[in-house]
Amino acid sequence: MRLLKRPAPAEPAVSESERRLFGGPLRYDAGWANHDYARLESRLLTTLRSMPRMAGGTLRLAWQTDRRALLTVAVTEAGQGITSAVGLLVLSVVLRSLLGAGSAAERLHAALPSLAAGALVTVLGAVLASRSTAAAGRLEPKVERAAHEQYLKAAVEVELEAIEDGDFRRLLDSAQWGPPSARRTVGACVTTLGGLFSLVATAGVLTVLHPLLLPMLLLIAAPRGWGTMRVAQRRYLSTITWVEHVRASRLIGQLLISRTSAPEVRVHGVGHYLLGHYRQMAEHAEGEATRLAKDKAATELLPAALSGVAALVTYAAMGALIVSGRMDLAVAGTAVIAVRTGSASLGALVATTNTLHEESLYVRDMERFVAEAGRRAIPPGGLPLAERLGTLRLVDVDFSYPDRDEPALTGVSLTIDAGSVVALVGENGSGKSTLVKLLAGLHLPDSGSLTWDGVEVRDADREQVFDRVALLTQDFERWPVTARTNIAMGRPAAEGPDGSVDQAAEVVAAARYAGADRVVEKLPHGYETLLARVFRGASELSGGQWQKFGLARTRFRDARVLVVDEPTSALDPEAEIAAFDSIRGLAGPQRAVVLVSHRMSGVRFADVIYVLHEGRLVEQGSHDELLAQGGRYASMFRIQADQYGDRPGRGASIPHQASAAQNDSSVT
Repeated sequence: MRLLKRPAPAEPAVSESERRLFGGPLRYDAGWANHDYARLESRLLTTLRSMPRMAGGTLRLAWQTDRRALLTVAVTEAGQGITSAVGLLVLSVVLRSLLGAGSAAERLHAALPSLAAGALVTVLGAVLASRSTAAAGRLEPKVERAAHEQYLKAAVEVELEAIEDGDFRRLLDSAQWGPPSARRTVGACVTTLGGLFSLVATAGVLTVLHPLLLPMLLLIAAPRGWGTMRVAQRRYLSTITWVEHVRASRLIGQLLISRTSAPEVRVHGVGHYLLGHYRQMAEHAEGEATRLAKDKAATELLPAALSGVAALVTYAAMGALIVSGRMDLAVAGTAVIAVRTGSASLGALVATTNTLHEESLYVRDMERFVAEAGRRAIPPGGLPLAERLGTLRLVDVDFSYPDRDEPALTGVSLTIDAGSVVALVGENGSGKSTLVKLLAGLHLPDSGSLTWDGVEVRDADREQVFDRVALLTQDFERWPVTARTNIAMGRPAAEGPDGSVDQAAEVVAAARYAGADRVVEKLPHGYETLLARVFRGASELSGGQWQKFGLARTRFRDARVLVVDEPTSALDPEAEIAAFDSIRGLAGPQRAVVLVSHRMSGVRFADVIYVLHEGRLVEQGSHDELLAQGGRYASMFRIQADQYGDRPGRGASIPHQASAAQNDSSVT
C-alpha cells in the first residue's frame, strides 16, 4: 500500500556525525530553497490546465526576443502531431491492402501507393522535427539572455535601501535561478506540446478506427503514466535527502583542503577528527542511494504489472472483436501500434509536466522580483545640478533603517564647501557610514534637508548626484579585471565603443598619483595583468596594494565630492602618510573631500572636523579648536597619541618581560 500513496517529505535519517557537527541535516536558507519538494505537488491534469499561467511569462519573453522561432516551434509541433495521426491512418490502409484478397504480388501492388504516402509522411515528420529542434535551439539561449538582462537591470536600478533589506535580498537570491529556468521552461513547453499533440492525434485515430479502442488506450497508458510520475517523485524525494548527506560530507572535504583552515587542521589535529566524520557521512549517503535503487525497482514493478494486465485485457477484447467480425485485422494491427505510441507519449508527457511545474516556480520568482524591483527603483529624472560645485548642506537631517528601532542619524546639520577637506570621526556605530551614504545620494533623509547648491536631493536627478560623487570605502570592490580597467572603473563612461579606454594617459597619471604605478611595474603584464588569482595567468595584490589602486580609481573618476572611508587600514605607516597627503591633494577649487577615518593623525589637517556620537553631531571645528575644547575629539586623539607615548612604568616593564623571555629561551 505504501507504493500506492503519493510520496511525501519526511524528516530524513541523520548520521551521528551530522548531528554532532551541524546539529542536524544541512539545508540551505535561501529563497530558491523554498521550492524544495516542488515536484511532489504536481499532478498531470492540474499542471496541464495551468500551463498557460505557468509558461505565460516565458512565452512572453520568447515572443519579444524571437517570435518567428516561437511560431515555428508551435507550427512544427502541431504538424508533427498531424503527421503522426496521418501515419497511423496510412498504416491502417496499408494493412488492409496487405491482408486483403488476391495474390501476394497483387496485395503488395495495391499497398504501394499507401506505402509511398506513408514514406512521405514520415519524411515530412522528420523535417518538422528538425525545424522544431533548430527553432527551439535558437530560442532557448535568447530567452535566457533576455530574462537575465531583465533580472540584472531590475537589480541595479533599485534603491540601496532595497539591497540592504533582508526580505528583498531573499527575493533577489531566489530570482537568480529564473533565467536558466526560463530556458529550461522553453524546452519543457516544446516537449509537452509535442507529447500533447501526439497523444491527441493517437486518440483521434483510435476513435476513428473503432470507438472501443480509445478506452483501451487509456486502460493501458494510465498505469504507465501513473508509474512514471510515482517513480519520478520518489527519485526526486530521495535525491533531496541524499544531497543533504552529500552536502555535509563535501563541506568537510572543503574544510580539510581549505587554505584558511590548513594551519589548524595540522597544528590542532583537526584533520583526522574530520576525516572520521567524513567517512561516516559518506557511508550514510551511500546507504540512501542504495535505498533509492530498491525503492525505484519496487515502484516500477507495480505499474508495469498493472499495465501488463491492462494490455492482456485489451488484446483479449480485440481478439473477441476480430472473432465476432466487428473488427478486421488491419484495424487491430493499427490499434496495437497506436496504443503503444500513445502509452509512450503519455509517459513522456508526465515527465515533462513535472519539469515544467518546477521550473515555472523559479520563473515566477523572477517575475515577482522584477515587479517588486520596479516598485523600489530609483525614480528617473529630476532637477538638474550645477556643473560647478558650490556647497553641499545638511540641515537637521534624520534617518532610520527600517529594521532598527534606534535612528541612525538625528538632527545632523553640516556644510561641505568646494575646495575644503572635511573629516567625519566617531566611534563605531556613531553614524559615519550612514552619513556617507546620504552624501552620496544612496539614501534619502527621512526628514530635514540635504541640498546640492540649493537643489533638494529628493527633487534632484539622482543620476547627476551619483555622477558627482566618488566613493573609496574600506571594502571597495576589487574587480576581477585587468589593472588598467580596475582604475578605469572609476569612470566607465570613459571607455570607447570598442572597449578600449580613450583616456589611457589619464589612467597612467592616476596610477602615478596614487603610487599604484610602482605596483604595476612589478606585474607580469603591466596594466594588462588580470587581477584575480583564481584565473590562469592572473595575479593577486596585497591589501595595501589594492588600496593604492582604489585611490587611483578615485583620482581617475575626477568627481566633485570625494568620499573616502577608512582609506589606509592596510597600509604601513610611511604609505599611510603618503596616502593621506594624496587624498588631501585631491581637494580643489571645484572639488571637496570628505574623509572618514579612525586615525586621528590623518584627519588633523582637515579644514573642518565633524564629531558624531550615537547618530548626533556633537562637536565641530578644526583640529586645534577641538583639542582646546577638551571634548570627545580631544579624548579620542589623546588615547591614540598615548599609544605611541612613554607612560610611567611602561618602559621599565618591557625590558623585564624581554629578559624573562630570554631566560625561558635559554632554559629550553
